[in-house]
Amino acid sequence: MTTPMIEKILLCWSGGKDSAFALHDLQKANQFEVAALITTVTEGYDRISMHGVRRTLLEQQAASLGIPLEQVVISQQATNEEYGTKMQALLESYLLQGITKVAFGDLFLEDLRKYREKNLAKIGMSGVFPIWKRDTTAMAREFISLGFRTVICCVDSEALDGKFVGRNFDAEFLAELPKAVDPCGENGEFHSFVYDGPIFKKQIPFKKGETVLRDKRFYYCDLIPTGI
Repeated sequence: MTTPMIEKILLCWSGGKDSAFALHDLQKANQFEVAALITTVTEGYDRISMHGVRRTLLEQQAASLGIPLEQVVISQQATNEEYGTKMQALLESYLLQGITKVAFGDLFLEDLRKYREKNLAKIGMSGVFPIWKRDTTAMAREFISLGFRTVICCVDSEALDGKFVGRNFDAEFLAELPKAVDPCGENGEFHSFVYDGPIFKKQIPFKKGETVLRDKRFYYCDLIPTGI
C-alpha cells in the first residue's frame, strides 16, 4: 500500500494562542506539513506587529517548534499596500517551490477570511482555516486543558481593562472576562504569547517587564527573554 504524501503548507504565526492551536490541529490531523511560519515584524521596534513581543522570543518559539521562520518586516507606519506587497513576494517564492496553501488561526471574522482568500487567489494560492467556527469558549478551555501556557501581552483598553495585560491565560482569567469580550480575543480585545505546550520541544524562558500604554489605547506588557 502506498503511503499518501503529506502536503506542505505555510502557517501565518502571531506567536499567540490561536495560531498555536491551529498548528496543534494541523499536526494532529496529519494531512499537512508546516514548511514555514510567517510572522510580521515591525521595523525599528523589532517586535511582532500588534502583539509587541520581541523578535528574540519569536525566534525561540520557532526553534522550539522545529519549524523554519519567515519574518515579513514592515515599517512602523506601514500601509496595507506595503504589507500586501511584501507578503505577496514571500508567498510567491514558496509558490515556486510547489506550496499552494496558507493556514490561518482565524475563528469567525468573515470579512478577514474573505480578504485573505481574495489575496491568495490572486497568486494562485488558497487558505486553510483549521479552527474556523470553533466555539471560542470551549476552545479556550480545551487550549488550557491541553497544557498550553500563555501570557497576555497586549490589551485594547477600549474593550478590556488594562489590568488584564501580563496575566496568564488560564481558567481564572476566563472567569473574570466581561461577557462582551470574546474568550479568545477574536475581536482584538487582547493578544497573547504562548511559551509552552504540547507542540513545543521546550518552554520559552522570559520574565515580565514594565507595562506601557501606546497610542493612548493599547497596554503592552514587555516580555524579556531570559534564556539567552
